[in-house]
Amino acid sequence: MSLPQPPTSTACYRHPHREAGRHCTRCGKPACGDCLVQAAVGSHCLDCAKAAKPDVRTRAKYWNAGNRTLATYVLMGLNIAVFIYMVAKDSGSLGSGREITLVQYDLGLFEGAKGGSGLAGGGMADGEWYRLVTSGFLHFGIIHLAFNMLLLYQLGQLLEPALGRARFVLLYFAALFAGSFGALLTAPNSLTGGASGAVFGLMGAAAVGLHRRGVNVFSTGIGTTLLINLVLTFSIRGISVGGHLGGVITGGLCGWVMLAPQWKPSPKWALWAMPASVLGLSLVLSVAKFG
Repeated sequence: MSLPQPPTSTACYRHPHREAGRHCTRCGKPACGDCLVQAAVGSHCLDCAKAAKPDVRTRAKYWNAGNRTLATYVLMGLNIAVFIYMVAKDSGSLGSGREITLVQYDLGLFEGAKGGSGLAGGGMADGEWYRLVTSGFLHFGIIHLAFNMLLLYQLGQLLEPALGRARFVLLYFAALFAGSFGALLTAPNSLTGGASGAVFGLMGAAAVGLHRRGVNVFSTGIGTTLLINLVLTFSIRGISVGGHLGGVITGGLCGWVMLAPQWKPSPKWALWAMPASVLGLSLVLSVAKFG
């Protein structure tokens, strides 16, 4: 009668001097506790766990799908970054005083005059067309910035998932350019800045989109907020009436096409063509009239 063989120890496949307490349930290799990863069923060795991970492209796709309002956060970050730059550049000034800071003058929007008269030289008339964009990321004080960023965040949560990231950004910049043109049209010699034109455009698009879906806009927060802001636009001195109206009209026109109801959808090409056309037209008119 033979006696049973004594148990033999098996070394870990990665650590030869360690005893393997278990085996990988996928490939069967012996492994110590440090070389096993808990899986849905059993434990996998490090090699099997690495092989089971999706590739970079797939992980990027998953990450992208999990960040539905990434463009909104990026736009907010750009606005905040410009404000921080202004505070640092202008020796800690929050830009809310009566005097114009250096950064506000460098990035703000105004027509000026050829030959360098302008506010103090420069402006659209001297070919500084970049102001059409930079003015939309410039703010005159922390309250100005905070109010616009709050509205941008709320509207972005609503519109970016509905439109898609690229079309949302296109709508934002279409309203921004239209707001810049409106500001130049109504107050060419005033220094203008702020994301209000773009934000009003998003509000206009959201209001029209709700209306097209049969929703009473004024029974929602969008309609109430839009109405209050329009009243403030015409009531408070120093607010860019043209910038706000240019943005909200553009947003409404784009929203009519881009946020059409599912039972009466717009052609796919129109979802891109409408905001792109408005953006291009606003740019051309601004440069032709004030450049």
